[in-house]
Amino acid sequence: MASPTDAELLRFIAANEPLEATRRQHGDLDREALQALLERAAAALEAPVGPGLAANGPSDSGFFSTSSLPSGPGVAASNRIRVYSDGAARGNPGLAGAGAVLVEPNGRVVERLGKFLGVQTNNYAEYMGLLLGLKRAKDLGVQEVEVFADSELMIRQLGGRYQVKSPSLRPLYEEVLELLNQFGRFKLVHVPREMNAAADEMSNRAIDERM
Repeated sequence: MASPTDAELLRFIAANEPLEATRRQHGDLDREALQALLERAAAALEAPVGPGLAANGPSDSGFFSTSSLPSGPGVAASNRIRVYSDGAARGNPGLAGAGAVLVEPNGRVVERLGKFLGVQTNNYAEYMGLLLGLKRAKDLGVQEVEVFADSELMIRQLGGRYQVKSPSLRPLYEEVLELLNQFGRFKLVHVPREMNAAADEMSNRAIDERM
């Protein structure tokens, strides 16, 4: 039997699993809402992506959290990496940190990254988290990246749907685009915050530990 694709697995879970543990943890979600979330995630995985094309939109969603996945040795065995990125600022501006987690398509965590930023805004930290992850992916020789972030502003700016009006964000925005276009293919996906827990943890650790 051929191995199922990620999208096929998500659709099977949506159709057959009761998802009781998730519903207990997140009482505001009913089974229908979770099924719809999984279906959107499957559709996002199947969206066509070409060189230098950002595939994003109102229905884009991520499909799993890396917070409980086993860590790998920091070496990418795949040419494709999922970059989960986040930024945290305690105050806006306030003490800030950037975080990123690199995950292979099979779910193996390649590396967890964090960087203390001093006093910065939340949006600045979001961009720095993505830069942190993309630079590391490039260093590892990765050819294709899928970016998952819970900053709708950043994802829509990078996808050309929102303008970048902030003078402090503009250089970061341009640096991210330059990096993205160095990969053979890339994809941008906005995810709910609860599905970005591992990157959020790293951005906060960066503040706490002055990483």
